[in-house]
Amino acid sequence: MEEVIAQLQNRIITVEKYFSECSEIDLTLKASPEKWSKKEVLGHLIDSAQSNIRRMVVGQYEENAHIVYRQNEWVKAADYQHYDTKDLVQMWVLLNKHFCRVLLNLPKENYQTITNWSNATTPMLGQDLVTLEFVAKDYVRHLDHHLKQIL
Repeated sequence: MEEVIAQLQNRIITVEKYFSECSEIDLTLKASPEKWSKKEVLGHLIDSAQSNIRRMVVGQYEENAHIVYRQNEWVKAADYQHYDTKDLVQMWVLLNKHFCRVLLNLPKENYQTITNWSNATTPMLGQDLVTLEFVAKDYVRHLDHHLKQIL
């Protein structure tokens, strides 16, 4: 998990720097009405962090824990497009620091604990059951996918 933690710490620095240098116009611009703006993508990553933190915690004590996240509904409900940018970035940063703390405290014997992945944000070709280690690594993969869209 040390590698995942180091990757997340690096992403935190990158995102803070980028958002501090971007104009509000650039952050709220949408390629089309059905596409997310950069702020909405960051909001989606906030929702993803919350869902995955819950997977990592609940997955340690609840067999085949099933945490569902409906991304479009959550982004719409939170109205990230109109969120104060500094608050949005701060929330994302703090959730990712918290995710690092959860990973740091995850006992090695729980890395291979199984959790239910069905109906997750990024279903893995019908693979419903995955390990907590997979969830942690896939979180960074998913984060990087969306950071490429933003950056």
